[in-house]
Amino acid sequence: MKRQGLQFDEEGRLRHFITLDGLDRGTLTEILDSAENFATVGARQVKKVPLLRGKTIANLFFEPSTRTRTTFELAAKRLSADVLNLNISTSSASKGESLLDMLRNLEAMNCDMFVVRHNTSGAAHFIAEHVAPHISVINAGDGWHAHPTQAMLDMFTIRRHKGDFTALRVAIVGDIKHSRVARSEIQALSILGVPEIRVIAPQTLLPPEAERMGVHVYHSIEKGIRDVDVIVMLRLQRERMEGALLPSEDEYFARFGLTEAKLALARPDAIVMHPGPINRGVEIDSAVADGPRSVILEQVSNGLAVRMAIMAKVLGRGPQSEEAA
Repeated sequence: MKRQGLQFDEEGRLRHFITLDGLDRGTLTEILDSAENFATVGARQVKKVPLLRGKTIANLFFEPSTRTRTTFELAAKRLSADVLNLNISTSSASKGESLLDMLRNLEAMNCDMFVVRHNTSGAAHFIAEHVAPHISVINAGDGWHAHPTQAMLDMFTIRRHKGDFTALRVAIVGDIKHSRVARSEIQALSILGVPEIRVIAPQTLLPPEAERMGVHVYHSIEKGIRDVDVIVMLRLQRERMEGALLPSEDEYFARFGLTEAKLALARPDAIVMHPGPINRGVEIDSAVADGPRSVILEQVSNGLAVRMAIMAKVLGRGPQSEEAA
């Protein structure tokens, strides 16, 4: 049966990558397997494969993020695509040109893909609804809604260290309420069969629907990370402090910050993750962030391979083993 929905074309093939909602385990596993092939490209003398030669990818970042934009740009170039980085703050959008007018102009330049980051939830979905049929859209983060490529690079990192998802306990710690990363991670972990997903946060940083997300809720980090295999620390945005959701950074760190003493409560081979950027001394201690159980820098490296795999898949060409291996 053909898959339906905005993300799929008439033949049931993945056309856009906006959210993990509606995707199945086979699709996610296929992306992870493809990323394994692409992971070796960076070690070559010539760090390119020809899969997207002749394609043009436009990075539309309405919200700043140097690391995410750079990894998307590098991933596209390693696939031999041409890349257009649109500086929204100095573009005609800031001079009154509507979003749809901007899209039409980019379509007239024969772009094949838009990578979209926006501070409004649903922006990537809106763009995907209005682009020409030959264009694919990848969501690089929209508001509080979703960040599917971050979730997938984290799944890739977890699989490389832990193998079988169906035997894991995973804890996500921090600002669950405002985190698009947390929402996408919970979806990915659920799809891949993780039996126990824990979220750890103060009540003010939990969404009201937390219990319906299929997770176990903890308000104590000591209880929440006991015997877990993976710990995902989320960035605490300092504006939350100004909104009276938390009393102070020091108190937050004392109650929910990850230290070596707290990490000792997890399984001995537990790994520590963070989507970045890190607030040292707020959500995580430097000794943990830089310690032997941290895989934070691996996440950055893995982001290239995963984003290459996603770009190749939505543009209709998976990696040929002889080209990508």
